Amino acid sequence: MTMLNWAILGTSFISNTVAEALRESKGSRVASAFGRDPQRLAAFAQTYGIEKTSTKLDAILDDPAIDVVYVGLPNHIHAEAVCAAAARGKAILSEKSLTRTVEEAEALIAAVDNADIFFLEGLMYLAHPLMARVGNIIASGRLGRLCSVSGHYAAAIAPFANPLGGGTIFNLGCYPASLLHYVTEAGFGGDAFRRFQCVATGNISASDGTVCDASLAVRFDNGLIATLQSTDSIGMDHAFTVLGEKGSLRFITNPWLPVAGDNVIEVTDYGNMPERVIVTSDRDAFGHQVELVERCLSQGLKSAPRPSPSPAHSLEIMRLLSEWERQIRANTREHEG
Repeated sequence: MTMLNWAILGTSFISNTVAEALRESKGSRVASAFGRDPQRLAAFAQTYGIEKTSTKLDAILDDPAIDVVYVGLPNHIHAEAVCAAAARGKAILSEKSLTRTVEEAEALIAAVDNADIFFLEGLMYLAHPLMARVGNIIASGRLGRLCSVSGHYAAAIAPFANPLGGGTIFNLGCYPASLLHYVTEAGFGGDAFRRFQCVATGNISASDGTVCDASLAVRFDNGLIATLQSTDSIGMDHAFTVLGEKGSLRFITNPWLPVAGDNVIEVTDYGNMPERVIVTSDRDAFGHQVELVERCLSQGLKSAPRPSPSPAHSLEIMRLLSEWERQIRANTREHEG
């Protein structure tokens, strides 16, 4: 097996999580790391035995020994980092959300396309076999024609979040939004998500000006309706349910943090008792994501197969997230005016 050399950009919590997954892999190793804080970078390197570090991005990206760049930096500088890595011809795994704005997202995807490189947005949960099982159930027709989707994600992470990241929509709302994208495609095909109308409401944080509580109602042109909510103000709670003409599917365990062990969904044929479907795995979503990158590169692919998003899928998700935020801010200004 060819060993892939990874460069990790950023030393945040999520970079530590990915570094742990890489350490567990037999096909990858962390060869270098970039960080803006020298002390944090040194501690990060010591923890994971990283030989090469730098506070200068070019010094890491110019290294010909690096095969894959993981972008764990804040999302408002994703575009800059991805474009720089793409210009060097590196394969890239970049954290969600794709960027902070649609304009940045379009520039990022254009850079990836022009460089003809592998790119994957780090919606890691979609790499877990749980999601393939969900897609297969929907595509099988067991639920019938999809009619309604609802989901929410709540986690009290606001005190730890970077205010430049855009708040709950981009930190948490991207999870139910991307799962809605996957479910919609599984049920109706690749064009369904591009044609929709939506109405959004929410609250703006008085402390940092980000959207802290967000609600979205969507109607697609095929008649599917969906409601999504996210908040970084309270709790740790999650739910996602799909209703079809013949039956329903709902997640019992957290859809966006599938684990090593048992992950549970419940499928109900209307009029019958619910069936518990258990998907057992030997690793969590981050481990599967690393394996996915390894497999794609060994096969010469430029994007990952479903359930994971292609660059075009990531751009479609980003457009929904941006419209969600735009409407909340517009409605808030109108109300205050």
